[in-house]
Amino acid sequence: MEIFATIIVILLLLIGAATIAALLRDGRGHTPRVDSHQDWSALDLPSTNYTLRIF
Repeated sequence: MEIFATIIVILLLLIGAATIAALLRDGRGHTPRVDSHQDWSALDLPSTNYTLRIF
């Protein structure tokens, strides 16, 4: 019975370590930087507030 408890504890520790390693490694260094080459503009957005246009 103690052998099964030991195996379960070891498996839980391995699963926890693998989960933490996967979370720390996920997405690091693979996302490209976003560069803005144009100035921001509102394009065709209205100049008045939406609530004022209803009335």
